[in-house]
Amino acid sequence: MTNTPNPLAFSAVRTAQLLLTNGMIIEGYGIGATGSALGELCFNTAMTGYQEILTDPSYKGQIITFTFPHIGNVGTNAEDVESAKPVASGLVIRESITNPANYRNLQHFDAYLKTHNIVGICGVDTRALTQTIRDGGVAPNGIIIHAADGNFNTAQHQTTLKAWQGLVGLDLAKDVTTEKAHPWHQGLWQFGTGYPEQRGGKYKVVCVDYGIKYNILRNLVNVQCEVEVVPATTPAKEILAHNPDGIFLSNGPGDPFATGQYALPIIKELLNSGKPIFGICLGFQLLALALGAKTAKMPLGHHGANHPVQDLHTGKVEITSQNHGFHVVRDSLPTTVEATHISLFDGTLQGFKCLDKPVFAVQGHPEASPGPEDSAYLFQQFVEMMQGAEVAHRAAHIV
Repeated sequence: MTNTPNPLAFSAVRTAQLLLTNGMIIEGYGIGATGSALGELCFNTAMTGYQEILTDPSYKGQIITFTFPHIGNVGTNAEDVESAKPVASGLVIRESITNPANYRNLQHFDAYLKTHNIVGICGVDTRALTQTIRDGGVAPNGIIIHAADGNFNTAQHQTTLKAWQGLVGLDLAKDVTTEKAHPWHQGLWQFGTGYPEQRGGKYKVVCVDYGIKYNILRNLVNVQCEVEVVPATTPAKEILAHNPDGIFLSNGPGDPFATGQYALPIIKELLNSGKPIFGICLGFQLLALALGAKTAKMPLGHHGANHPVQDLHTGKVEITSQNHGFHVVRDSLPTTVEATHISLFDGTLQGFKCLDKPVFAVQGHPEASPGPEDSAYLFQQFVEMMQGAEVAHRAAHIV
């Protein structure tokens, strides 16, 4: 395998620019594909998992600034992915891409970015950039330009950047959802064997795909669920025709209010069915909207693998993986819905449950990937909810 030269050490020509809506122009060195990448600039504080992060469909429309300085040291492989290919618009890193030093590596990270046409920039003071994003009070839109000859056409790209509306009002779930319904049988990764095939789960779960991460599906399989994945626009009648024991609403990108234009009527019908429902991330937000709550754009969002969340019932603090730019306004929850979790960073709502229906949801990512597994018990909680619904159904028929 050929190592990639360090552009910071071997090139005198700046080959990339990062333009921000506040007028900043940051020069650096291009990585990955040549061309340009437009998106909302966010920063991710995770120390590991760059491949999982880039392939998380929730990052559609975003440029990721990695605060950890060394990216690329484990290379890339076919297993550490959360969708079929990278979905993020682009990436910003401090150092040039580190050469891989891991036995699982199949492709240098720079070659991986080129293969998937992902544009990036390195040689950026990501600490200063993160402080700029934080202190600016709102995540700016940005555009990366990677031109090997140093001809950036900056003015033209600034015009493009100013014309972009940003993520508010954008339904991006339609761009990342599955094209057709399909079963899922892959379980959690095991050392030496990879992802096992598991069939014959006890409970049938239909997962509505707004941009679902693979590890969510693997966790459901791991707790003995038979999983069917359906497109985001699937009518409630078709979902219920599967006769599921439970329904899962997935994570995904974009503005929940925009996705809700078609999703909310479907979710309201599913709520009326009485079936157990579990939502994560965008699914959490869409469930809240369907129940009568409100969502709002966050100044910066939560992106990382070290976010403390408190369970309001037990007082326990869980370290969680997070990736969202919108939140559910806690004070807008109806009286039939109870808050269950909050963020200890900013107090935003992180979980709720219905008091009159077998329904619960969380904002963070209990499947991690990357991140801690403190909240993985929620998948078992979903199973227990389906078990309870089954017992109640049998009891009703006996009576």
